[in-house]
Amino acid sequence: MGQNYLQIRNDYLRKAWARSPAVLSACLPAALGDRGLSFQAFGEDCLLSAADITLGGASASGPEGLLIALYASAVPERPVQLESLKSFKDLPHSMPYQGAFTANAEQILAPRVPAISRQQERLAAAFSGRVNTSPPSGDFSFTLYPLPRIPLYYIFHLPDEEFPASVTCLFAANAPDFMPLDGLADVAEYTGKRIISLVAES
Repeated sequence: MGQNYLQIRNDYLRKAWARSPAVLSACLPAALGDRGLSFQAFGEDCLLSAADITLGGASASGPEGLLIALYASAVPERPVQLESLKSFKDLPHSMPYQGAFTANAEQILAPRVPAISRQQERLAAAFSGRVNTSPPSGDFSFTLYPLPRIPLYYIFHLPDEEFPASVTCLFAANAPDFMPLDGLADVAEYTGKRIISLVAES
């Protein structure tokens, strides 16, 4: 992360910690300890303090760290409404981001759909999520939580003789309550990259 991005991340951290630790803990939600707030983010253990963010035990000096700080600065203590799920294009004011979202959050996963299918339970567990037993369509589906109040509901179609593999990523109905729209798109993009990384490790 360049110095400008680090400054932005730290500005969001200061905004987040303008709330009391107890309030911030309830909003994230997270476990409050002596070193800061602990929760799961992007499939790894995350520790958020007033001075830094660690992800998987290392300082989060990349885009994920910036997104975690943005989330911490914005998230309210409010229930997530998974019903009714919304596609990105159905979120208000999403038009300028739709092409990039499709390419960076959905199409990036399409070539790996067969491998993802074989590892869906492992991936769901890594993101504190679940395999969806009754998806509305597709060959398989799971819900991941890259951030505690931002679930991503994935629907996968395996390739066949007529059609290539495809991926749809859906959001909770009130997802914009927890993060600005461009941040939601970036969360889905970096979740996709993390999925690819985890699949490659096996």
